[in-house]
Amino acid sequence: MANPVLPYIRVADYAVRKPWRSPERRLLDYLLVYVHEGHLVIHVDGHRHDLVQGDFGVVPPLALHTLEGVTNTVTPFAHLDIFYSPSRHETFVTRPGDTDLSEHRQLAQPRFREVLGVDLPVKLQPSQPTVLRDAMLKMIGIWQQRTFLGDLEAQHLATDHLSLLQELHGDDAPTGRHSHSLEWVTDYLSAHIAEPITVAEMAARARLSQQRFASVFRQRFGMPPHRYLLHLRVQHAQDLLIRTDLAFKEIAGSCGFADVHHFSKAFRRLCGVPPGAFRGRARTQSSGSAR
Repeated sequence: MANPVLPYIRVADYAVRKPWRSPERRLLDYLLVYVHEGHLVIHVDGHRHDLVQGDFGVVPPLALHTLEGVTNTVTPFAHLDIFYSPSRHETFVTRPGDTDLSEHRQLAQPRFREVLGVDLPVKLQPSQPTVLRDAMLKMIGIWQQRTFLGDLEAQHLATDHLSLLQELHGDDAPTGRHSHSLEWVTDYLSAHIAEPITVAEMAARARLSQQRFASVFRQRFGMPPHRYLLHLRVQHAQDLLIRTDLAFKEIAGSCGFADVHHFSKAFRRLCGVPPGAFRGRARTQSSGSAR
């Protein structure tokens, strides 16, 4: 492929705004946006697209567009390259009002149709919106840490995020794939992280016996299913501890722990510190980096 898929996150953040409107603009890269709260209108090349809570949108490179928050909005977003370009280090995020990019056109990302022969709609309709949301929020949170390993993990999450976009207009549930590959596992567990999930249910979903599933799972992920699920739950708890002011009881429920005691015990075992200490340390580091 002349333009291999290799995501590169340029800027990622959580935008919290009162009603607003941006001037016309063109981009060199792609803009992915998720409407966590409110009503967002994206005008792209003369067409209006209304996005409300739970919707995803994408603005392609070089498209003339405006963004308008009709209400108060919370819109996590990411500017990123989707396809590899040897000149990506020269590319930049354009500013509102930048509409003439003739001098930089060679730096623009190609459109989906040019590379893959399909159109990527402005308003996305993913078959697994919860999974896509969680992947995007986690991707942004890790990227903002701006560490070497964090950047690597964020770029990996961006790749996973784009793989989910392949299901935009389909109902390709994981059971429809070659189940033995277990490619569906992380997405499925992330989507149901707050629910009780048994190995028997996962084995049935993979169309394998529990014994065979456990063996294939360990080969694929390097640990038993229950331990992998616990790691995902603790990772989700870390994100909530950093990004929110939720009480520990709420976080425990959101991450699938039976109660606060179970949550605290599991968190301390995997992270070496209790949830309260982890949150305090994370906020101290964040405060120090902001100075």
